[in-house]
Amino acid sequence: MITDEELNEIELRCNEAQDGPWKAYIENRDHESGSDFIMTEEGDNRGEAIEMTGATVADYDFIANAKQDIPRLIKEIRMLKAKES
Repeated sequence: MITDEELNEIELRCNEAQDGPWKAYIENRDHESGSDFIMTEEGDNRGEAIEMTGATVADYDFIANAKQDIPRLIKEIRMLKAKES
């Protein structure tokens, strides 16, 4: 079982990364020219794009979605742990 300390460490890593939401942009799927990248935030608050070498489309999609998925999973785990207490 995951400890509260481990959960806090995961949450800290997520919070210290660039703000979200993140979205993968894949050439010929999401845009027509340029490289694959992950857009961090949108509009006036847009952060630095994340580009990777050797990553697959699945890698880009997984990493981009993790920024939104991890906080939801942490919330669910904490809710379930509270019910067990």
